[in-house]
Amino acid sequence: MLIKLGCGGVDISSLHPKMRKVLSVIEQVWAPEEPVITSTWEGAHSTGSFHYFKQALDFRLAKVMQDKIDLLRQKLGKDYDIILEYTHIHIEYDPKGI
Repeated sequence: MLIKLGCGGVDISSLHPKMRKVLSVIEQVWAPEEPVITSTWEGAHSTGSFHYFKQALDFRLAKVMQDKIDLLRQKLGKDYDIILEYTHIHIEYDPKGI
């Protein structure tokens, strides 16, 4: 897995523990391709975004395949929202409760 570096680079050090597990699941699902984490809590996001609570991340791939997104949903479970955006995939930890 790659992490966007440089000015305004990505900082995964403060991610919520429930989001840290997402990193390894992304890597498992997309191996041997290397996803690029493009955002966690840093940067500008919409008001109330889970990014600001360190409970979201974005990543991009050279090629997105629906079967891999379905597998990612299966492995992460119902407490995670996975949203396919125009330029990236957004994942947030959003437990729904009982």
